[in-house]
Order: sequence, then structure tokens, then C-alpha cells
Amino acid sequence: MTLNAHTAKPKASASAKPKAKSKRQGKAATAADCQALQQIPNIGSAMVADFALLGIHRPEELVGADALALYQRLCQTTHQRHDPCVLDTFMAAVDFMNGGPARDWWSFTAQRKLLYPDV
Repeated sequence: MTLNAHTAKPKASASAKPKAKSKRQGKAATAADCQALQQIPNIGSAMVADFALLGIHRPEELVGADALALYQRLCQTTHQRHDPCVLDTFMAAVDFMNGGPARDWWSFTAQRKLLYPDV
């Protein structure tokens, strides 16, 4: 323990600080733990709504899915081109549901640019 030079009171140690909430709080650790779409890392209410437009309502429906086909179908269904980060997020969700580790959606950006340069 160290003393605060100004007050001569003991300083709280770094380990005494309250822990920040997990960035992935409420998210499934694995695909097997996932019971609802919002438990998939990176998936919030807006993406759940996009999945619903595509007829996807359960996480297991993403197993074996083609993220690019989902993205293209979403663009066609809504009659608008969506930001490519939506494709990155679809890639992250499909990868997770196929047994991959939880990864931030932007970690798929380089792969998307390599595989789908025209998106």
C-alpha cells in the first residue's frame, strides 16, 4: 500500500478498482450457448431487424449461411445499398455460428475487401 502524498491517506490499489462491464456482456461465448440472435457478438437490435427481413429468426439459421448472399439479399429486399460494414457483421455472425471465436466485426473488413472488392 502507498500513501497519498497530499493527504497521507492510503491510496487504493489498482486491483481495488471496480471492474468495467464486459464489452461482450450478454453475448454468448460459443455458438452452442447462443439461444437468440442478439446473443451473437456484434448483433444488436438493428441487425436482428435486418435478419428478420431475410427470414432469419434463430441463431442456428446462420450455420452454413453465405454472408455475401445475405448482404445482397438485404440490399435487394430494402432497395438500397447498405454500408459494407453490414457485410462485415454478417461475416462475423456466420463465422461465430460456424464455431469461430467471437471477433469484432471490423476484424473481417480486410477479408471482405480481399474476397469482395466490388462491395
